[in-house]
Amino acid sequence: MPVRIGSILSWLWIAAVYVFLLAPLVVVAGASLNGGKFLAYVNFPPDRISLDWYWQIPPSQLRALANSFGLAFATMTISLLIGVPSALGLVRGRFRGKALVDALMRAPLQIPFAVIGVAFLQFFYVIGDATGLYLQASLPGLLIAHVFAATPYTIGSVGAVLQRFQPKYEEVALSLGAGYWSTLRRVTLPIIMPGIYTGALYAFMLSFTDVPIVLFLAGPDFTTFPVEVFHTFQFDFNPTILASATLVLILSLVAMLLSQKLVGLDNLLRTGGAGGR
Repeated sequence: MPVRIGSILSWLWIAAVYVFLLAPLVVVAGASLNGGKFLAYVNFPPDRISLDWYWQIPPSQLRALANSFGLAFATMTISLLIGVPSALGLVRGRFRGKALVDALMRAPLQIPFAVIGVAFLQFFYVIGDATGLYLQASLPGLLIAHVFAATPYTIGSVGAVLQRFQPKYEEVALSLGAGYWSTLRRVTLPIIMPGIYTGALYAFMLSFTDVPIVLFLAGPDFTTFPVEVFHTFQFDFNPTILASATLVLILSLVAMLLSQKLVGLDNLLRTGGAGGR
């Protein structure tokens, strides 16, 4: 009997956690389908099911949404290109000043995003005054700031997997005649793929959901979806925000499912990577 009660309590606790996490998403998605009279607040459950608000999403929100996805994908890609080699060097390298380099690479984790935004804004003004190239209020400027903030997450996630990596797999591949690049591509990268995937996901989410950095560095010609939503709610509640937010939710779910299918995340998480054994 005590075991059964404990099992029931565990399931109730898990159910409560899922309700706490998913209930806001259900409310937003359900309210976006409300076809009744417009109210100045979220109307859930909807009076009647309709896609009216989806057809009325303003072009500014769609452009901001496209900007967010493009910026987040570019941030993720560049962070991986910098973070994976950096993690390999920091974990396996033997050089003077390694601890200092490691601390510098992880320093952005300790800096609030608002401070990062202000610092880069001032830095871009200094660069612009010296060269005539002003990066504030532009996509390249935002991309540089987001890569600065996201790369430490990539380094940390890849480095954590490399810490328990077994070099014997590489040694076997090299002894069987594989070259260094072939070993890296066919042995090392597949084993550390959980860390790469985690770092990519962190970098993408950080860039896509960021508000403080974008508030300082965005301009009238380029803004992101979270900031567009922030500015919209400053003046009035607009139900089209619920519709566009639901589109983001659907696209995120599809992206996660595709990632699990293409990357094989389920198998990687189940095995923990060959290097963990």
